[in-house]
Amino acid sequence: MKLHVVDGTYELFRSHYGAPSATDAKGREVGATRGILRSFLGLIRDEGATHLACAFDTQIESFRNQLFAGYKTGEGIEPALFAQFPLAERAAHALGIVVWPMIDFEADDALATAAAQWEDHPDIEQVVICSPDKDLAQCVGDRVVMLDRRRRIVLDEAGVREKFGVPPASIPDYLALVGDAADGIPGIPRWGPKTASLLLSRFGTIAEIPRDPAFWGMDVRGRDSLAESLNLRREDAALYRTLAVLRRDVPLEETLEDLQRKGARREELEALCGELGEFGIVDRVPRWR
Repeated sequence: MKLHVVDGTYELFRSHYGAPSATDAKGREVGATRGILRSFLGLIRDEGATHLACAFDTQIESFRNQLFAGYKTGEGIEPALFAQFPLAERAAHALGIVVWPMIDFEADDALATAAAQWEDHPDIEQVVICSPDKDLAQCVGDRVVMLDRRRRIVLDEAGVREKFGVPPASIPDYLALVGDAADGIPGIPRWGPKTASLLLSRFGTIAEIPRDPAFWGMDVRGRDSLAESLNLRREDAALYRTLAVLRRDVPLEETLEDLQRKGARREELEALCGELGEFGIVDRVPRWR
């Protein structure tokens, strides 16, 4: 069997900017929640997901904000989108999907924990992380892949190497060097994707990159200035790497059996669809509890 773990925050953002706007009887914007209902139903009906869970950034700030003041916050998120997080969690639960609402951790930490926790389970053929977020590429392994559902792209270990030029284990170091604007990680000046992948493909981690570029063992354009930039910011780079490393110790209480979808919750789903004015969903549900 396959275990699908879904980045609910990404799905909600994708629906907000990709699905038609809609308001309920109270005038609330609910278009993203209607979109996420259709998206999750497609995952169940069309992609045949039998064991699945969905993680949401119920609180945008996490423990990482205590480590670095520049880390991402909820600032700038449209209020109409932010207000739909509780509705989206209700939508997933009503469809019978296990919901992991993250407060101190991030949704990606929950997905990383799930992949680590169940990838070696004898009944699991593959853990499918449903998200295109590049930081989740560090979780890819023999039985863990990433799925970009919008573009229909699957990334395995070879795919991660092809896309980033480094193995999954080096992704945190890669992001620390080149930065990750989505998470507020600034990166190291002058270090772009090509340079970072070249050095990390040889040394694996930032800590192993020699301070003296004469020992890099390769001809890199502008290597003296690159080395100087990194050497002046080694502590910053270490912090950025810490921010980029996903936690694998989120306390997930469910067993694999708990993640088996047992059907939608009729009363919850009908009530929610009534609020949203999304009545066609109920007729498409393949299984009820």
